[in-house]
Amino acid sequence: MSNLLSDKEQKLLLEIARESITSFITDGQTPERKVATKKLLAPQGCFVTIRNNGELRGCIGIFVAERPLFQMIQEMAVSAATRDPRFYPMKQVDLNSFKVEISVLSPLKMIERTEEIKVGMHGLYLEKRAMRGVLLPQVAVENRWDRETFLCQTCLKAGLRHDEWREGAIIYTFKAQVFGEA
Repeated sequence: MSNLLSDKEQKLLLEIARESITSFITDGQTPERKVATKKLLAPQGCFVTIRNNGELRGCIGIFVAERPLFQMIQEMAVSAATRDPRFYPMKQVDLNSFKVEISVLSPLKMIERTEEIKVGMHGLYLEKRAMRGVLLPQVAVENRWDRETFLCQTCLKAGLRHDEWREGAIIYTFKAQVFGEA
């Protein structure tokens, strides 16, 4: 992935995400931020993942951003904390033990053959009928999935049968620069 963020830029985005979550849960506001870094002012897709004691607590993102990356991080952080339908909205008590991970995304690339998918490098975005599923690149690695399992799991995430990727699905890959709190 070209245009990678520096360690300093990554640290700043992690601070922005944490501050946005904490502030929103505490007083319902997202703090005003000013950022001067060119890369953080460019629109770019991203996901924010929240973990609590190593377990997934929320994950929300966007592929096509119309606002600067740092603002999208703020918005996705608050959404991951409060709007992921798999979890109850975070409360004050949840602020004691959460960690943030950010995935800054490349543009989507439609593929013709599943052999183009490189586990560990690519995330998947799959569409069939009106159903959609997304899995970030790190999910396949964390779960030690091969390509076929990754495709099956993306189908399940979309609400499809596990093998529906084999016929009539539109599959996109994307890359991500992934970084998180220690």
